[in-house]
Amino acid sequence: MMDLNTQIQSLIDNAPQDGVTPQLIATIAPVLSAIAHRLSHHQYYIIQNLQQSWVVTTLSNRTNSALQKRVIYAFADLKYISPSSSTGVDDQVTAIPMPIIDVLFQLVALDSVDSIMFVESQNNESKSVEIRRDIFLKKIKNHLESSPPNANIHDDIA
Repeated sequence: MMDLNTQIQSLIDNAPQDGVTPQLIATIAPVLSAIAHRLSHHQYYIIQNLQQSWVVTTLSNRTNSALQKRVIYAFADLKYISPSSSTGVDDQVTAIPMPIIDVLFQLVALDSVDSIMFVESQNNESKSVEIRRDIFLKKIKNHLESSPPNANIHDDIA
């Protein structure tokens, strides 16, 4: 299992060499690392479909069905994945292991998702950690604004 610094370096090394992405990852690495430290594991399982897209679950408020949010579940262990975790999903899915830094970095681009729910233990929702995309992007934006200017980083990234 890779430690967080190794995960960040791997993400940088495997990023498109477009002159922007590796530098962006390096710049926001402290934010990715800080959030990853709040979680219990360095790897999580993400449910994806046959097209290799992450499965998104829409949750509705019990008292006001108009209030909804779209979440992706990330499981600390395969045994934590129950049939109810993928409500409405058929057998055409698989759970793939992903380094936590990669999961968090993907959240930047997942504009149709409100949160990633990290399930830390089985049958205990209080042990889940929700990372809200809007708050995550705000932390990245604040970090970018407080970082030294870099001509290769565009203001509209976060």
